[in-house]
Amino acid sequence: MSSQTMTIAFLGASSGVGLAALKHIQAAGHQCIALCRYPEKLTAIFPPESSPNLQIVQGNAKDVTAVARCLKTKDGKLVDGIISTVGGKPILTKLTIDDPEVCRLAMFTLMEALATLRKEGVTGKPYIAVCSTTGISHFGRDVPCLLVPLYHVGLKVPHEDKKIMEDTLIESGEDFTIVRASLLTSGDSETPIRVGIEDPKAGRESEAIGYTISREDTGKWIAERLFLQREEKYRNKIAMVTY
Repeated sequence: MSSQTMTIAFLGASSGVGLAALKHIQAAGHQCIALCRYPEKLTAIFPPESSPNLQIVQGNAKDVTAVARCLKTKDGKLVDGIISTVGGKPILTKLTIDDPEVCRLAMFTLMEALATLRKEGVTGKPYIAVCSTTGISHFGRDVPCLLVPLYHVGLKVPHEDKKIMEDTLIESGEDFTIVRASLLTSGDSETPIRVGIEDPKAGRESEAIGYTISREDTGKWIAERLFLQREEKYRNKIAMVTY
């Protein structure tokens, strides 16, 4: 673990994977800037008087101005890292989510915010980690056979959104890791996490096919492996995480 203090921006950290990642990075003493539509969700978990290294910015991940406010450090440079776990809420009766384009629009907005700040002279190249999903690989099946119908039919709409988000990030020229989690559950687990790796262009390097992983463990893995331990083998790669 590096002793150097980082500044990490969070998009979508009020719950789930993003909240778990925020908890671990904030607890490690790094500076955190979290974009949140309803700041009271985070202040209830991180009281300001006991969380001096957390700044909460009110706003939406599709608002360029709000996102840009999260991307500058106190000394006027771009943040060291960005963790985006933006996503929609499922509408099971319609096989869709409440915002079918939320992931791609959030990524478009992030890219625009970075470009705007750089035009203003703000320097830096943040390392971007995004939470995606298994089942959308271009290099073969990465989910159990029993889940293929669910992924290809029931989750078609949100998965198409994730694909566009991923492609936008890969083609951006930014440093990144895409974390494709298997079906997300709640609660911590002592089950070991298995990880597969894909290169976006060269294909599958290692395989990890499983049914589920918890939001808490996914967020912890992102925080520890990608930011606190800075494991270079995942940089500019796609990591599939599962139990």
